[in-house]
Amino acid sequence: QVQLVESGGGLVQAGGSLRLSCAASGSISSINVMGWYRQAPGKQRDLVAAVTSGGSRNYADSVKGRFTISRDNAKNMVYLQMNSLKSEDTAVYYCNVKFLWNDYWGQGTQVTVSS
Repeated sequence: QVQLVESGGGLVQAGGSLRLSCAASGSISSINVMGWYRQAPGKQRDLVAAVTSGGSRNYADSVKGRFTISRDNAKNMVYLQMNSLKSEDTAVYYCNVKFLWNDYWGQGTQVTVSS
């Protein structure tokens, strides 16, 4: 079984920064993709950023240049540094890991950006 535990969400003013962390535990293939998704009220869950175990990254257009995803393979951790936050970044942020046919999710952490 795989568990993902997010931390680092909270309330921040527009223009501020937050760093989200996600700790993965359990039987995880060394070849995987770790990522962050977000879901605002009444909207679908969308990809924010993802990084492969080889280090390839991709970002949603709306966060390019403001957010940075990184990972520590030795610790099975993934991070999301969020800068220049906007009110439209307000959402529940979910950590995700995919490998082989498996797809796991964390419980989510709330990020609220006040304008």
